[in-house]
Amino acid sequence: MAPTIVLVTGANRGLGLGLVKGFIAKPDYIVVAAVRDPAHETSQELAKLPTGKGSRVIVVKYDASIEESAFEAVKEAAEQGIDHLDYVVANAGIARSYPFVKDVKRADILEHIEVNVLSVVSLYQATRNLLQKSTVKPVFAIMGSGAGALGRQPPVPSASYGASKSILPWYGVRINAEDEWLNTFVLDPGWVQTEMGNSAANDWGIESAPDTIEKSTNGMVRVITEGTKQQYGGRVVLYTGEIQEW
Repeated sequence: MAPTIVLVTGANRGLGLGLVKGFIAKPDYIVVAAVRDPAHETSQELAKLPTGKGSRVIVVKYDASIEESAFEAVKEAAEQGIDHLDYVVANAGIARSYPFVKDVKRADILEHIEVNVLSVVSLYQATRNLLQKSTVKPVFAIMGSGAGALGRQPPVPSASYGASKSILPWYGVRINAEDEWLNTFVLDPGWVQTEMGNSAANDWGIESAPDTIEKSTNGMVRVITEGTKQQYGGRVVLYTGEIQEW
């Protein structure tokens, strides 16, 4: 049986690492783990993760702040034998601070948009041809955040990170509409106990985020591998599989 091939960006920490663990525990999976520094010890540890029968990890270099990096990462993966992709998870992102609108600097907003939004566009463009070669129902999943919600926006300051995440559903809707063969949606991981999630909680006077990494990522793996375009295409999907309001 041909392996299922997944590409995950930001794969050596937090949600990305949790997703890699979830996918690679299955049999006959190849996970292309895209990381900023393949030589870093956290990246090196990816090859040591427990795997299902016939599964393995390939590490490639990827920097979400650089437009050409997605194309170079795909080229590097192809040089290691990757001839198609079944699932792509655009997970890499930043959250530098959580300012009020009255305090946020324009440069900070632009930096978050550059990394959290424009990288998703470049990753889609770079992986599209390989997704078209999938023999299953391919998925392009975009990592969103409740911080970017509009109607259900949390009552906390997030004028750079939250604002950037609010743009992602637009691209989720458009890509899903433009490519009828591709199931594209935005994932809402919940408020997760990652370094980023706990840091935000601390800034807002809360000890820690409520959702564990394992609970969130195991749920997202199920959504990605079991969901259909009819169910999730062009929508925001919580890790439980529940459709979220904008």
